[in-house]
Amino acid sequence: MVQYNNFKKITVVHNSKDFIDIILSRTQRQTPTVVHKGSGISRIQSFYRRKVKTTQKNCDDKLKTIIDEFPRLDEIHPFYGDLLHVLYNKDHYKLALGEISKARTRISKIDKDYKKLLKYGDSLYLCKSLKVAALGRMCTVIKRIGPSLAYLEQIRQHMARLPSIDPNTRTILICGPFEDRNIIEMCSITALAHLRAAVLFFLDLSGSCGYSIAQQAALFHSIKSLFMNKPVIIVCNKTDLQSLDDLSEEEMKLVKERQAEAMKSVMGQGGEEGVLMTMSTLTEDGVLNVKNAACERQFWKLKPIRKLQRKSTEKDLEEENGGAGVYSASLRKNYILANDEWKEDILPEILDGHNVYDFLDPDNLSRLEELDREEGFRQAEEDDADFGINGNELSPQEQEAMAAIRKKKNVPGEGFKDFAQKVKAHKLAKKSVKKRNKDARRGEADRVVPTLKPKHLFSGKRSIGKTQRR
Repeated sequence: MVQYNNFKKITVVHNSKDFIDIILSRTQRQTPTVVHKGSGISRIQSFYRRKVKTTQKNCDDKLKTIIDEFPRLDEIHPFYGDLLHVLYNKDHYKLALGEISKARTRISKIDKDYKKLLKYGDSLYLCKSLKVAALGRMCTVIKRIGPSLAYLEQIRQHMARLPSIDPNTRTILICGPFEDRNIIEMCSITALAHLRAAVLFFLDLSGSCGYSIAQQAALFHSIKSLFMNKPVIIVCNKTDLQSLDDLSEEEMKLVKERQAEAMKSVMGQGGEEGVLMTMSTLTEDGVLNVKNAACERQFWKLKPIRKLQRKSTEKDLEEENGGAGVYSASLRKNYILANDEWKEDILPEILDGHNVYDFLDPDNLSRLEELDREEGFRQAEEDDADFGINGNELSPQEQEAMAAIRKKKNVPGEGFKDFAQKVKAHKLAKKSVKKRNKDARRGEADRVVPTLKPKHLFSGKRSIGKTQRR
Protein backbone atom coordinates (compact mmCIF):
# COMPACT_ATOMS: atom_id res chain seq x y z
CA MET A 1 0.00 0.00 0.00
CA VAL A 2 1.38 3.44 -0.91
CA GLN A 3 2.13 5.66 2.08
CA TYR A 4 1.85 9.43 2.09
CA ASN A 5 3.35 12.09 4.34
CA ASN A 6 3.11 11.02 7.97
CA PHE A 7 6.49 12.31 9.09
CA LYS A 8 5.26 14.28 12.11
CA LYS A 9 4.61 11.09 14.08
CA ILE A 10 8.23 9.88 14.02
CA THR A 11 9.58 9.41 17.56
CA VAL A 12 12.45 11.62 18.76
CA VAL A 13 15.89 10.09 18.15
CA HIS A 14 18.10 10.70 21.22
CA ASN A 15 21.85 11.14 21.00
CA SER A 16 24.11 8.31 22.15
CA LYS A 17 24.64 9.65 25.70
CA ASP A 18 20.93 10.16 26.39
CA PHE A 19 20.18 6.83 24.71
CA ILE A 20 22.52 4.98 27.11
CA ASP A 21 21.13 6.82 30.16
CA ILE A 22 17.56 5.94 29.20
CA ILE A 23 18.39 2.27 28.62
CA LEU A 24 20.35 1.77 31.85
CA SER A 25 17.80 3.69 33.92
CA ARG A 26 14.98 1.59 32.50
CA THR A 27 16.92 -1.61 33.22
CA GLN A 28 17.48 -0.51 36.83
CA ARG A 29 13.77 0.15 37.29
CA GLN A 30 12.57 -3.06 35.66
CA THR A 31 14.85 -5.56 37.42
CA PRO A 32 15.69 -6.48 41.05
CA THR A 33 18.59 -4.53 42.54
CA VAL A 34 19.87 -6.65 45.44
CA VAL A 35 21.38 -10.13 45.53
CA HIS A 36 23.33 -11.60 48.45
CA LYS A 37 26.54 -13.57 48.16
CA GLY A 38 25.02 -16.24 50.36
CA SER A 39 22.32 -16.97 47.83
CA GLY A 40 22.44 -20.06 45.67
CA ILE A 41 24.60 -19.85 42.57
CA SER A 42 21.61 -20.54 40.30
CA ARG A 43 19.79 -17.57 41.81
CA ILE A 44 22.84 -15.34 41.33
CA GLN A 45 23.18 -16.45 37.70
CA SER A 46 19.48 -15.81 37.06
CA PHE A 47 19.74 -12.34 38.66
CA TYR A 48 22.53 -11.16 36.36
CA ARG A 49 21.15 -12.93 33.27
CA ARG A 50 17.94 -10.97 33.76
CA LYS A 51 19.94 -7.72 33.88
CA VAL A 52 21.65 -8.51 30.57
CA LYS A 53 18.47 -9.70 28.88
CA THR A 54 16.45 -6.64 29.97
CA THR A 55 19.14 -4.26 28.71
CA GLN A 56 19.25 -6.02 25.35
CA LYS A 57 15.46 -5.97 25.03
CA ASN A 58 15.26 -2.24 25.79
CA CYS A 59 17.98 -1.45 23.24
CA ASP A 60 16.32 -3.66 20.64
CA ASP A 61 12.90 -2.03 21.15
CA LYS A 62 14.21 1.53 20.77
CA LEU A 63 16.36 0.72 17.74
CA LYS A 64 13.49 -1.20 16.11
CA THR A 65 11.21 1.81 16.65
CA ILE A 66 13.69 4.04 14.82
CA ILE A 67 13.98 1.62 11.87
CA ASP A 68 10.21 1.08 11.57
CA GLU A 69 9.08 4.70 11.90
CA PHE A 70 11.48 6.24 9.40
CA PRO A 71 10.03 5.86 5.87
CA ARG A 72 11.50 3.35 3.44
CA LEU A 73 12.22 5.12 0.18
CA ASP A 74 11.19 2.10 -1.90
CA GLU A 75 7.75 1.83 -0.27
CA ILE A 76 6.58 5.45 -0.12
CA HIS A 77 5.22 7.43 -3.07
CA PRO A 78 7.89 8.18 -5.74
CA PHE A 79 7.28 11.91 -5.22
CA TYR A 80 8.35 11.68 -1.58
CA GLY A 81 11.13 9.26 -2.51
CA ASP A 82 12.68 11.81 -4.88
CA LEU A 83 12.02 14.60 -2.39
CA LEU A 84 13.93 12.84 0.41
CA HIS A 85 16.72 11.94 -2.02
CA VAL A 86 17.17 15.59 -3.03
CA LEU A 87 17.03 16.84 0.56
CA TYR A 88 19.06 14.23 2.43
CA ASN A 89 20.86 12.06 -0.17
CA LYS A 90 19.32 8.61 -0.41
CA ASP A 91 22.66 6.82 0.06
CA HIS A 92 23.50 8.59 3.33
CA TYR A 93 19.97 8.04 4.60
CA LYS A 94 20.05 4.30 3.91
CA LEU A 95 23.56 4.03 5.34
CA ALA A 96 22.45 5.59 8.64
CA LEU A 97 19.49 3.22 8.97
CA GLY A 98 21.79 0.34 8.06
CA GLU A 99 24.12 1.27 10.94
CA ILE A 100 21.15 1.20 13.32
CA SER A 101 20.11 -2.24 12.08
CA LYS A 102 23.68 -3.54 12.37
CA ALA A 103 23.97 -2.24 15.94
CA ARG A 104 20.74 -4.02 16.82
CA THR A 105 22.17 -7.31 15.54
CA ARG A 106 25.44 -6.83 17.46
CA ILE A 107 23.63 -6.15 20.73
CA SER A 108 21.56 -9.33 20.28
CA LYS A 109 24.76 -11.33 19.73
CA ILE A 110 26.38 -9.83 22.85
CA ASP A 111 23.31 -10.78 24.89
CA LYS A 112 23.41 -14.35 23.59
CA ASP A 113 27.15 -14.79 24.26
CA TYR A 114 27.16 -13.39 27.79
CA LYS A 115 24.06 -15.27 28.89
CA LYS A 116 25.89 -18.44 27.90
CA LEU A 117 28.94 -17.36 29.93
CA LEU A 118 26.78 -16.47 32.94
CA LYS A 119 25.36 -19.98 32.87
CA TYR A 120 28.81 -21.26 33.93
CA GLY A 121 29.61 -18.49 36.44
CA ASP A 122 30.61 -20.09 39.77
CA SER A 123 30.71 -17.02 42.04
CA LEU A 124 28.98 -13.72 42.66
CA TYR A 125 32.08 -11.76 41.65
CA LEU A 126 32.46 -13.58 38.33
CA CYS A 127 28.76 -13.19 37.43
CA LYS A 128 28.84 -9.49 38.28
CA SER A 129 31.98 -8.97 36.18
CA LEU A 130 30.33 -10.68 33.21
CA LYS A 131 27.25 -8.48 33.62
CA VAL A 132 29.38 -5.33 33.68
CA ALA A 133 31.26 -6.47 30.57
CA ALA A 134 28.03 -7.24 28.70
CA LEU A 135 26.42 -3.89 29.50
CA GLY A 136 29.67 -2.10 28.72
CA ARG A 137 29.92 -3.68 25.27
CA MET A 138 26.29 -2.80 24.53
CA CYS A 139 26.92 0.83 25.51
CA THR A 140 30.04 0.87 23.31
CA VAL A 141 27.95 -0.24 20.33
CA ILE A 142 25.48 2.59 21.02
CA LYS A 143 28.33 5.14 21.24
CA ARG A 144 29.66 4.06 17.85
CA ILE A 145 26.35 4.84 16.15
CA GLY A 146 26.21 8.31 17.74
CA PRO A 147 26.79 10.16 14.42
CA SER A 148 24.03 8.15 12.73
CA LEU A 149 21.61 8.92 15.57
CA ALA A 150 22.41 12.64 15.37
CA TYR A 151 21.98 12.58 11.56
CA LEU A 152 18.60 10.85 11.82
CA GLU A 153 17.42 13.32 14.46
CA GLN A 154 18.23 16.24 12.15
CA ILE A 155 16.34 14.51 9.33
CA ARG A 156 13.38 13.87 11.64
CA GLN A 157 13.17 17.53 12.65
CA HIS A 158 13.35 18.66 9.02
CA MET A 159 10.82 16.08 7.82
CA ALA A 160 8.37 17.15 10.53
CA ARG A 161 8.40 20.66 9.03
CA LEU A 162 7.68 19.46 5.48
CA PRO A 163 4.22 20.37 4.18
CA SER A 164 1.75 17.56 3.67
CA ILE A 165 1.20 17.16 -0.10
CA ASP A 166 -1.06 14.61 -1.73
CA PRO A 167 0.55 13.75 -5.09
CA ASN A 168 -2.84 12.75 -6.52
CA THR A 169 -4.46 16.18 -6.14
CA ARG A 170 -4.68 18.64 -9.05
CA THR A 171 -1.59 20.80 -8.85
CA ILE A 172 -0.08 23.79 -10.66
CA LEU A 173 3.69 24.40 -10.17
CA ILE A 174 5.69 27.48 -11.18
CA CYS A 175 9.53 27.25 -11.08
CA GLY A 176 12.77 28.92 -12.20
CA PRO A 177 16.03 27.95 -14.01
CA PHE A 178 17.68 24.68 -13.02
CA GLU A 179 21.21 25.97 -12.42
CA ASP A 180 20.20 28.77 -10.04
CA ARG A 181 17.81 26.76 -7.86
CA ASN A 182 18.41 26.05 -4.22
CA ILE A 183 17.40 22.77 -2.58
CA ILE A 184 13.79 23.79 -1.96
CA GLU A 185 13.32 25.02 -5.52
CA MET A 186 14.94 21.84 -6.84
CA CYS A 187 12.41 19.80 -4.86
CA SER A 188 9.60 21.77 -6.47
CA ILE A 189 10.80 21.20 -10.01
CA THR A 190 11.55 17.49 -9.52
CA ALA A 191 8.00 17.09 -8.22
CA LEU A 192 6.82 17.69 -11.79
CA ALA A 193 7.93 14.19 -12.68
CA HIS A 194 5.38 12.59 -10.34
CA LEU A 195 2.50 15.03 -9.76
CA ARG A 196 -0.64 14.92 -11.86
CA ALA A 197 -0.19 18.59 -12.71
CA ALA A 198 -0.94 21.21 -15.32
CA VAL A 199 2.27 23.06 -16.20
CA LEU A 200 2.27 26.82 -16.87
CA PHE A 201 5.42 28.17 -18.52
CA PHE A 202 5.58 31.99 -18.27
CA LEU A 203 7.37 34.01 -20.94
CA ASP A 204 8.22 37.64 -20.18
CA LEU A 205 7.85 39.27 -23.59
CA SER A 206 9.24 42.63 -22.40
CA GLY A 207 12.48 41.20 -21.00
CA SER A 208 12.16 43.41 -17.89
CA CYS A 209 12.70 40.38 -15.65
CA GLY A 210 16.39 40.36 -16.58
CA TYR A 211 16.23 37.41 -18.97
CA SER A 212 15.79 37.56 -22.72
CA ILE A 213 13.29 35.44 -24.63
CA ALA A 214 16.16 33.25 -25.85
CA GLN A 215 17.25 32.55 -22.25
CA GLN A 216 13.68 31.77 -21.25
CA ALA A 217 13.37 29.42 -24.23
CA ALA A 218 16.57 27.66 -23.12
CA LEU A 219 15.00 27.23 -19.66
CA PHE A 220 11.97 25.57 -21.23
CA HIS A 221 14.25 23.23 -23.18
CA SER A 222 16.15 22.23 -20.00
CA ILE A 223 13.05 21.20 -18.04
CA LYS A 224 10.72 19.96 -20.78
CA SER A 225 11.64 16.33 -20.02
CA LEU A 226 9.63 16.71 -16.80
CA PHE A 227 6.50 17.64 -18.79
CA MET A 228 5.93 14.16 -20.21
CA ASN A 229 2.23 13.23 -20.31
CA LYS A 230 1.22 16.52 -18.67
CA PRO A 231 -0.79 19.43 -20.14
CA VAL A 232 1.52 22.41 -20.83
CA ILE A 233 0.41 26.01 -21.46
CA ILE A 234 2.78 28.74 -22.70
CA VAL A 235 1.72 32.02 -21.03
CA CYS A 236 3.10 35.25 -22.55
CA ASN A 237 3.10 37.71 -19.65
CA LYS A 238 3.45 41.52 -19.43
CA THR A 239 1.53 42.21 -22.61
CA ASP A 240 0.91 45.74 -21.30
CA LEU A 241 4.61 46.48 -21.96
CA GLN A 242 5.00 44.54 -25.20
CA SER A 243 2.42 42.59 -27.13
CA LEU A 244 2.96 39.34 -28.97
CA ASP A 245 2.60 41.04 -32.37
CA ASP A 246 5.48 43.47 -31.66
CA LEU A 247 8.12 40.73 -31.37
CA SER A 248 10.87 40.35 -33.93
CA GLU A 249 10.91 37.43 -36.33
CA GLU A 250 13.63 35.60 -34.39
CA GLU A 251 11.82 35.99 -31.06
CA MET A 252 8.52 35.00 -32.64
CA LYS A 253 10.18 31.87 -34.01
CA LEU A 254 11.33 30.89 -30.50
CA VAL A 255 7.81 31.37 -29.15
CA LYS A 256 6.33 29.26 -31.95
CA GLU A 257 8.85 26.49 -31.27
CA ARG A 258 7.81 26.42 -27.60
CA GLN A 259 4.19 26.34 -28.70
CA ALA A 260 4.84 23.37 -31.00
CA GLU A 261 6.52 21.44 -28.18
CA ALA A 262 3.67 22.26 -25.81
CA MET A 263 1.08 21.07 -28.33
CA LYS A 264 2.60 17.57 -28.22
CA SER A 265 1.36 17.18 -24.64
CA VAL A 266 -2.23 18.31 -25.26
CA MET A 267 -3.20 16.19 -28.23
CA GLY A 268 -6.71 14.97 -27.56
CA GLN A 269 -7.17 17.11 -24.46
CA GLY A 270 -9.56 19.79 -25.60
CA GLY A 271 -7.92 21.23 -28.70
CA GLU A 272 -4.85 23.36 -29.41
CA GLU A 273 -6.22 26.89 -29.14
CA GLY A 274 -5.35 27.15 -25.42
CA VAL A 275 -1.67 26.21 -25.68
CA LEU A 276 -0.33 29.76 -26.24
CA MET A 277 -2.04 32.46 -24.17
CA THR A 278 -1.34 36.10 -23.26
CA MET A 279 -1.98 37.94 -20.02
CA SER A 280 -0.99 40.96 -17.95
CA THR A 281 -1.01 40.86 -14.17
CA LEU A 282 -0.95 44.67 -14.02
CA THR A 283 -4.15 45.18 -15.98
CA GLU A 284 -5.49 41.70 -15.11
CA ASP A 285 -6.09 41.16 -18.81
CA GLY A 286 -6.31 37.42 -19.60
CA VAL A 287 -5.55 36.24 -16.02
CA LEU A 288 -8.90 34.55 -15.62
CA ASN A 289 -8.63 32.96 -19.07
CA VAL A 290 -5.26 31.43 -18.19
CA LYS A 291 -6.64 30.07 -14.92
CA ASN A 292 -9.67 28.54 -16.63
CA ALA A 293 -7.52 27.04 -19.39
CA ALA A 294 -5.16 25.43 -16.85
CA CYS A 295 -8.06 23.96 -14.90
CA GLU A 296 -9.69 22.73 -18.11
CA ARG A 297 -6.48 21.06 -19.29
CA GLN A 298 -6.12 19.34 -15.93
CA PHE A 299 -9.75 18.24 -16.07
CA TRP A 300 -9.34 16.73 -19.54
CA LYS A 301 -6.12 15.07 -18.42
CA LEU A 302 -7.87 13.29 -15.55
CA LYS A 303 -10.99 12.45 -17.55
CA PRO A 304 -10.62 9.70 -20.17
CA ILE A 305 -11.42 11.07 -23.62
CA ARG A 306 -12.59 7.86 -25.19
CA LYS A 307 -13.66 4.64 -23.61
CA LEU A 308 -11.98 1.56 -24.93
CA GLN A 309 -14.12 -0.56 -27.19
CA ARG A 310 -15.26 -3.52 -25.14
CA LYS A 311 -15.29 -6.89 -26.79
CA SER A 312 -18.80 -8.25 -27.31
CA THR A 313 -19.54 -11.32 -25.24
CA GLU A 314 -22.08 -14.08 -25.81
CA LYS A 315 -24.29 -12.41 -23.20
CA ASP A 316 -24.32 -9.18 -25.21
CA LEU A 317 -25.10 -11.05 -28.43
CA GLU A 318 -27.93 -12.87 -26.68
CA GLU A 319 -29.52 -9.60 -25.53
CA GLU A 320 -29.15 -8.09 -29.00
CA ASN A 321 -30.77 -11.08 -30.77
CA GLY A 322 -33.94 -11.67 -28.79
CA GLY A 323 -32.72 -12.80 -25.38
CA ALA A 324 -32.69 -16.22 -23.73
CA GLY A 325 -34.67 -18.93 -25.51
CA VAL A 326 -34.47 -17.15 -28.85
CA TYR A 327 -30.74 -16.73 -29.49
CA SER A 328 -28.67 -19.87 -29.93
CA ALA A 329 -24.89 -19.55 -29.73
CA SER A 330 -22.99 -20.96 -32.70
CA LEU A 331 -20.22 -23.39 -31.82
CA ARG A 332 -18.74 -23.25 -35.32
CA LYS A 333 -18.03 -19.53 -35.69
CA ASN A 334 -14.46 -19.93 -34.43
CA TYR A 335 -13.58 -22.71 -36.88
CA ILE A 336 -10.47 -22.02 -38.96
CA LEU A 337 -11.32 -22.99 -42.55
CA ALA A 338 -10.12 -21.98 -45.98
CA ASN A 339 -13.50 -20.35 -46.64
CA ASP A 340 -15.66 -18.83 -43.90
CA GLU A 341 -18.82 -19.83 -45.80
CA TRP A 342 -18.11 -23.49 -44.99
CA LYS A 343 -18.49 -22.98 -41.21
CA GLU A 344 -22.25 -23.59 -41.14
CA ASP A 345 -22.29 -26.43 -43.69
CA ILE A 346 -23.77 -29.73 -42.52
CA LEU A 347 -21.07 -32.41 -42.28
CA PRO A 348 -22.27 -36.04 -42.75
CA GLU A 349 -20.63 -38.89 -40.87
CA ILE A 350 -20.88 -41.50 -43.68
CA LEU A 351 -20.54 -40.68 -47.37
CA ASP A 352 -20.43 -43.34 -50.13
CA GLY A 353 -19.75 -46.02 -47.54
CA HIS A 354 -16.69 -44.24 -46.07
CA ASN A 355 -16.19 -42.54 -42.72
CA VAL A 356 -15.85 -38.82 -43.49
CA TYR A 357 -13.56 -38.17 -40.49
CA ASP A 358 -10.98 -40.52 -41.99
CA PHE A 359 -10.53 -38.16 -44.94
CA LEU A 360 -10.54 -34.77 -43.17
CA ASP A 361 -6.73 -34.56 -43.36
CA PRO A 362 -5.60 -34.08 -46.99
CA ASP A 363 -2.23 -35.74 -46.18
CA ASN A 364 -3.85 -38.73 -44.55
CA LEU A 365 -2.49 -41.37 -46.95
CA SER A 366 1.07 -40.02 -46.99
CA ARG A 367 1.15 -39.93 -43.19
CA LEU A 368 -0.16 -43.50 -43.05
CA GLU A 369 2.71 -44.64 -45.27
CA GLU A 370 5.19 -42.78 -43.08
CA LEU A 371 3.83 -44.52 -39.98
CA ASP A 372 4.11 -47.91 -41.70
CA ARG A 373 7.77 -47.26 -42.57
CA GLU A 374 8.53 -46.15 -39.02
CA GLU A 375 6.86 -49.27 -37.64
CA GLY A 376 8.92 -51.44 -40.00
CA PHE A 377 12.20 -49.82 -38.86
CA ARG A 378 11.30 -50.30 -35.20
CA GLN A 379 10.37 -53.95 -35.76
CA ALA A 380 13.68 -54.57 -37.54
CA GLU A 381 15.62 -53.06 -34.61
CA GLU A 382 13.76 -55.31 -32.17
CA ASP A 383 14.58 -58.37 -34.26
CA ASP A 384 18.28 -57.44 -34.27
CA ALA A 385 18.25 -57.05 -30.50
CA ASP A 386 16.94 -60.60 -30.03
CA PHE A 387 20.14 -62.15 -31.44
CA GLY A 388 23.00 -63.18 -29.13
CA ILE A 389 26.68 -62.37 -29.46
CA ASN A 390 27.29 -65.10 -31.97
CA GLY A 391 24.25 -64.12 -34.05
CA ASN A 392 21.96 -66.86 -32.75
CA GLU A 393 18.55 -66.01 -31.36
CA LEU A 394 18.30 -66.30 -27.56
CA SER A 395 16.01 -68.87 -26.04
CA PRO A 396 13.26 -67.77 -23.58
CA GLN A 397 15.34 -69.09 -20.64
CA GLU A 398 18.38 -67.10 -21.77
CA GLN A 399 16.27 -63.98 -22.22
CA GLU A 400 14.95 -64.32 -18.64
CA ALA A 401 18.49 -64.80 -17.32
CA MET A 402 19.71 -61.71 -19.18
CA ALA A 403 16.77 -59.68 -17.84
CA ALA A 404 17.54 -60.81 -14.26
CA ILE A 405 21.18 -59.79 -14.69
CA ARG A 406 20.18 -56.35 -15.96
CA LYS A 407 17.71 -55.81 -13.12
CA LYS A 408 20.18 -56.83 -10.42
CA LYS A 409 21.21 -53.80 -8.40
CA ASN A 410 24.84 -52.99 -7.93
CA VAL A 411 26.18 -53.74 -4.46
CA PRO A 412 27.19 -50.43 -2.82
CA GLY A 413 30.88 -50.07 -2.16
CA GLU A 414 32.56 -49.40 1.15
CA GLY A 415 32.95 -45.71 0.42
CA PHE A 416 36.77 -45.63 0.43
CA LYS A 417 38.95 -44.31 -2.33
CA ASP A 418 41.68 -46.90 -1.87
CA PHE A 419 43.07 -49.41 0.65
CA ALA A 420 45.21 -46.80 2.45
CA GLN A 421 42.17 -44.65 3.14
CA LYS A 422 40.33 -47.69 4.54
CA VAL A 423 43.21 -48.49 6.93
CA LYS A 424 43.33 -44.89 8.12
CA ALA A 425 39.58 -44.87 8.78
CA HIS A 426 39.83 -48.02 10.91
CA LYS A 427 42.67 -46.49 12.95
CA LEU A 428 40.64 -43.35 13.62
CA ALA A 429 37.63 -45.46 14.66
CA LYS A 430 39.71 -47.44 17.18
CA LYS A 431 41.31 -44.28 18.51
CA SER A 432 37.94 -42.61 19.10
CA VAL A 433 36.77 -45.34 21.52
CA LYS A 434 40.09 -45.71 23.37
CA LYS A 435 39.37 -43.00 25.98
CA ARG A 436 35.88 -44.30 26.67
CA ASN A 437 37.16 -47.86 27.11
CA LYS A 438 40.04 -46.70 29.30
CA ASP A 439 37.79 -44.77 31.70
CA ALA A 440 35.23 -47.59 31.70
CA ARG A 441 32.53 -45.09 30.86
CA ARG A 442 29.05 -46.31 30.33
CA GLY A 443 28.00 -46.19 26.72
CA GLU A 444 24.70 -46.39 24.92
CA ALA A 445 25.08 -50.12 24.31
CA ASP A 446 25.81 -51.04 27.95
CA ARG A 447 23.12 -52.99 29.76
CA VAL A 448 21.97 -51.30 32.96
CA VAL A 449 20.16 -53.14 35.79
CA PRO A 450 19.41 -50.48 38.43
CA THR A 451 19.20 -51.35 42.12
CA LEU A 452 15.62 -50.79 43.15
CA LYS A 453 16.41 -50.83 46.91
CA PRO A 454 19.90 -49.45 47.54
CA LYS A 455 21.49 -50.64 50.78
CA HIS A 456 22.40 -47.18 52.09
CA LEU A 457 18.80 -46.03 52.02
CA PHE A 458 17.26 -49.06 53.68
CA SER A 459 19.64 -49.79 56.58
CA GLY A 460 20.74 -47.99 59.76
CA LYS A 461 19.18 -47.04 63.08
CA ARG A 462 15.72 -48.38 63.56
CA SER A 463 12.94 -45.98 64.46
CA ILE A 464 9.52 -46.68 63.06
CA GLY A 465 9.13 -50.31 62.09
CA LYS A 466 12.40 -51.39 63.77
CA THR A 467 11.21 -54.93 64.21
CA GLN A 468 11.14 -55.53 60.48
CA ARG A 469 14.93 -55.74 60.19
CA ARG A 470 17.24 -56.95 62.97
